[in-house]
Amino acid sequence: MLVLGHRGASVAAPENTPEAFRLADEMGADGIELDVRRVADGRLLIAHDPLPDTLHEVDSLELATLAEALDACGDRMLVNVEIKNWPTDAGFDPTMAMVQPVVELLRGRGVAAVSRWLISSFSWDTLEACRAAAPEIATAWLVSSISVDRIESIADAGHAAVHPWEPSVTPEFVERCHAAGLAVNTWTCNDAARLVELADNGVDGVCTDVPDEALAALGRGGRAAAVSPSWAQWSSAAH
Repeated sequence: MLVLGHRGASVAAPENTPEAFRLADEMGADGIELDVRRVADGRLLIAHDPLPDTLHEVDSLELATLAEALDACGDRMLVNVEIKNWPTDAGFDPTMAMVQPVVELLRGRGVAAVSRWLISSFSWDTLEACRAAAPEIATAWLVSSISVDRIESIADAGHAAVHPWEPSVTPEFVERCHAAGLAVNTWTCNDAARLVELADNGVDGVCTDVPDEALAALGRGGRAAAVSPSWAQWSSAAH
């Protein structure tokens, strides 16, 4: 099971910062998850919560850009880029215009790096726009809960994974997703016993605030392999 630093190593360092991403890498995490938002001047900034209305207020937060975040991740980790674009958020963009600069930035890192990227979102429309703009980049739908009847439609739309809230994950759910060809990466688990249970249930990846503790709980000393990282390589659904 992949161990992904949730907003980096977000207990040991400030969340969603280059420091947290570098620390997750040093801990041996397989990858990290980060949140990206687009502001009025077009910058892609790393932030979980909705941003202030004015650029002056945004600048005072000293947020990293997506490019800076990717630089901090190095070349060994998988990166889950969560696009924040929910209809109730301040700054919601119904045109999905932020999708294009995100995929262009990821593409700009080179063909060899494409397998390291995965774009996720709670917004189905945003995710569909990502598939249309960059079908070579893996995508995953984030959900708090989901009917099993939706699983096949996610796969049919070309998405690689579903990212359910951890308490909603059951062995039956994982089995159904894998049968449809979907990987299951869940969020957010810091409990050692539950981490082991998720791994035993066949979950493909888990977001955790404590990647070092998660690796220890799973009896692992570091990332899963020294080969070129790829989301598909570690998906149970792909085997």
